Amino acid sequence: MKAEILKQNQKSWNMVAGHFNGIDALPSFGPFTQTDEELRLFEAIQDKKVLDIGCGSGHSLAYMKAKGAAELWGVDFSEKQIDTAKDTLRELQANLYCAPMEEDIGLPKEHFDIVYSIYAIGWTSDLKSTFNLIYSYLKSGGYFIFSWDHPLYAHLQSENGLISLTGSYQEEGMTRYDNFKGEDAPVVIPQRKLSTYINTLVQSGFIIEEVVEADVPVQLKNMEAEVSDRYYSLYKAQKFPTTMIIKARK
Repeated sequence: MKAEILKQNQKSWNMVAGHFNGIDALPSFGPFTQTDEELRLFEAIQDKKVLDIGCGSGHSLAYMKAKGAAELWGVDFSEKQIDTAKDTLRELQANLYCAPMEEDIGLPKEHFDIVYSIYAIGWTSDLKSTFNLIYSYLKSGGYFIFSWDHPLYAHLQSENGLISLTGSYQEEGMTRYDNFKGEDAPVVIPQRKLSTYINTLVQSGFIIEEVVEADVPVQLKNMEAEVSDRYYSLYKAQKFPTTMIIKARK
């Protein structure tokens, strides 16, 4: 089952990869969400070895290099994303791998100062294995930061500006979407509770340092938002966080 989900999601991501070139990349943590320039979750990056889980188009790694990172490593299961990342980072030295995040592909253990994932970790079909691997990649004292859809946000629907709850937050499992990004690209996305992410991190050995239910950026905080029924909108984000961000240390 997991292998089938990975295969289908990989195929669909190769189809829609162009929609995400440079999108949801550091210093951004997600749509209509505070950036790291506001939150300051990352500590000094100068001379640090960093690993990007779900590196996408490579723009977050480019940001890390601009901040002085010593080594750039990235993993993504989409060949198209990795090809784009190689182009983005063509003038930089980066170690990029096309592979699922939940599989051990021989990345160095106890090597990285920082592992991070921007709007990718929720795609994993095996959260426990993924967190165990990330824990093994980190040096003692190293930290892991990831962002993803706030788990309740997917259950919020807007109709003519009226926001209501749909489905059950209590029910976890796999949800299939037939037209990812409006294309004939079916994907299966796991639905997990916030407590599941936190508890699985703890079970993998991490110490939780900070949980952020992100607000909108300061420049959008008091802006009058036009009523919108789109999945991501400033109208909704001013009322409920689109994104959760968790920082955990080894």
